[in-house]
Amino acid sequence: MKYCIECGTELILKECGGEGLIPFCGACGMFRFPIFSTAISTAVLNKEMDKILLIKQYNRPDYILLAGYVNKGENAEATLIREVKEEVGLDIVAYEYMRSLYFEPSNTLMLNFISMADSEDLSRMSAEVDQAMWFTLEEAAREIKKNSLAETFLLAIIEKLNAGKVDLLKPTEA
Repeated sequence: MKYCIECGTELILKECGGEGLIPFCGACGMFRFPIFSTAISTAVLNKEMDKILLIKQYNRPDYILLAGYVNKGENAEATLIREVKEEVGLDIVAYEYMRSLYFEPSNTLMLNFISMADSEDLSRMSAEVDQAMWFTLEEAAREIKKNSLAETFLLAIIEKLNAGKVDLLKPTEA
């Protein structure tokens, strides 16, 4: 950030009590911590946990994980459930938080989950998704967009699944 989000004054870097150099607005007298978007991504599994749903969107050629932005006032778990329902028409019956990574191109903190859908029925898929397809774990690893954040998340999830270390929670348990 170069300018104050409130008044537009150019920010200067100023020491902020152990936080290091933080952008500061002299006109407002306020520190302006970095602002970024927050989104979730998820590897949607079938009930047997042997298939992963990958999607294509926005006329792009590569398969990715299902993802979406967290709305104001919404927690990440609610976003996960809402986004899966909106995009592919599936209900999430269990999930587990994995990890987060920052995605610089869109200035977004991505919160990654493993989730389990109620079925493999893709007949209620929205127009927001160009294509959705269930893959085995091995196929998903081959088909996911290479050198992407989605691939990083997916490979970690597959490793965890193969090690038998997945502990999904039902949405009411969270």
